[in-house]
Amino acid sequence: MKNSPAHAKSVKDPIVAHMREILAALGEDPSRHGLLRTPQRVALSLRELTRGYREDVDSVINGALFEEPCNEMVLVKDIAFYSLCEHHLLPFFGKAHVAYIPGRRIIGLSKIPKIVEVFARRLQVQERLTTQIAETLAAKLMPRGVAVVLEARHMCMEMRGARSLLSPTVTSAMFGCFQKDARTRKEFLDLVKNSG
Repeated sequence: MKNSPAHAKSVKDPIVAHMREILAALGEDPSRHGLLRTPQRVALSLRELTRGYREDVDSVINGALFEEPCNEMVLVKDIAFYSLCEHHLLPFFGKAHVAYIPGRRIIGLSKIPKIVEVFARRLQVQERLTTQIAETLAAKLMPRGVAVVLEARHMCMEMRGARSLLSPTVTSAMFGCFQKDARTRKEFLDLVKNSG
């Protein structure tokens, strides 16, 4: 096994090498049977969980922007997302609720969860993630308004530190008419509140 191509590749992978050192520093034996392939698995997992760094929003949208005379709210709610807290590299996860009121452009509905995913699959803080989603939609659509609400559970709060169980964190970013018009904002928040 030590001379296999997979082993040769993993030896050159800095994540794999460092993960072996981390396991040893934790008091474990990286060569014990249960941990033998753990460094490779961690490397693959981390690359998957941070693939958003290697994704481009324009490629994800892939031209799915359409001219359409629509002036009603478009809301995609309960978008499941998973991310990693940049402070502890522990997961946080929850639901995103994303709305916009078009100017002259709409976006393919499936692209909204994909935009959430691009930014969630990076080392993040929830506040930044919320704003990045809203700013991207505002820039690409030039809508009358954008609203994003994220509700998430943070394992860095639940598994360590405060050990505050089942305490979701809610963040929001509102631009345009969602920020300026109380009735529009209330309509959005009422729709989100009545989700599931």
